[in-house]
Amino acid sequence: MPQTTARSSNQYIELVRENPDFRNLWLGQVVSLLGDWFNLIGSAALIATLTDSGVALSGLFVVRMLAPFLVSPIAGVVADRYDRRTILVVSDLMRAGIVLCFLFVRSAEMVWLLYVLTALQLGVSGFFDPAKNAILPDVVPPQRLGAANAVSSATWSVMMAFGAAIGGLVAGTWGVYTSFVLDALTFLLSAFFIWQVRYRAQPVQGRQGKSIRAALGEYLEGLSYLNRERDILMIASQKGLIGLAVAGGFNVVQVAIAEQVFVIGEGGSLSLGIFLMIFGIGTGVGPIVARRWSGDRDGPLRKSIAIFYGLTSVGLLVLAPLADFYSVNLGMFIRGFGGGVVWVFATQLLLQNVPAAVRGRVFATEFAIFALASAIGAAWTGLALDHLGISATLWLMFWFNLVPGGIWLWWTLRRNRAMRTASARHG
Repeated sequence: MPQTTARSSNQYIELVRENPDFRNLWLGQVVSLLGDWFNLIGSAALIATLTDSGVALSGLFVVRMLAPFLVSPIAGVVADRYDRRTILVVSDLMRAGIVLCFLFVRSAEMVWLLYVLTALQLGVSGFFDPAKNAILPDVVPPQRLGAANAVSSATWSVMMAFGAAIGGLVAGTWGVYTSFVLDALTFLLSAFFIWQVRYRAQPVQGRQGKSIRAALGEYLEGLSYLNRERDILMIASQKGLIGLAVAGGFNVVQVAIAEQVFVIGEGGSLSLGIFLMIFGIGTGVGPIVARRWSGDRDGPLRKSIAIFYGLTSVGLLVLAPLADFYSVNLGMFIRGFGGGVVWVFATQLLLQNVPAAVRGRVFATEFAIFALASAIGAAWTGLALDHLGISATLWLMFWFNLVPGGIWLWWTLRRNRAMRTASARHG
């Protein structure tokens, strides 16, 4: 077992060390994600301090989700038409400028500006994220794709943990506006790293022209592909179902717990940083541990998603009573562990099964589903917090989380039966 663990660890280290294109892409992700958590904690703490409203706080997360949803149709087409590296760099530069404007939000009357700037920032992110997912198989050989996805996902989790902890410390010690300045600097550094990725654009869809009508046709072609490939559609819908049930509103709940129950730092910014850190550690450890069993095999990946949906529910059970600071953090870790596996393995299934020609549009559609569902999830969570309280809202999340887990289990069993039947007919 120690040899297996060492070999598994070595493949991640070797990938980063031996592939300079992936390394630069990864370094860009590291610094960009660090800034993202600075921004999220700063924005949430600022709204909580200025408004003291659950609805106003949930509004931040609704905006963060709706903006990328609105741009997703064109973002997917752009990711399949143009140089993906250029899309990433331009997106980083634009976001750096937008984030600096957060410094103008100084009173409750200016919160509307924070919403507008958040919409612009996350709208640009709606172009960045599909291009980032779509470019991964272009800079990594097929046999390393699973490891690359695991490293990328683990980096998100590690930077969530580290960035949330540091972001909470910065916001709690030097104020939220320092967080915004640091976020802008991380976008500039990310652009520097990504620009060094050697990537040759493959004009997959250029033959259809560059008119708006052609772009719309390409987007509809992507939707048609998902309509034909129902299994891909089901995989691409998982993050959206999670966002509707739990993920969309979970950040709102974390902020409420930090601000109202376990208050450490300005507006609970330090306790929020701790919660996000523990949750991030769980999301990072989960996929790495589960991948030792599943590898990149289709069947085990699907079974793992069903199993770890259940673990996510266990985490919510531990969280809901709000018994003490330690049990809340334990629940955060368990919920992150299970949710991280579901998220990463769903992405891996898409990377392995979606052809390059429609990859950008599929990932953009997946992101759109997740964004819209998460916006709805954040909205109902804000209302529930104002009318029912934190603990009751967490209990609702527990029951709602059983729905996507049940849907995935039903689909997996149905698909397995269909495959056995088809195999018997041809046998």
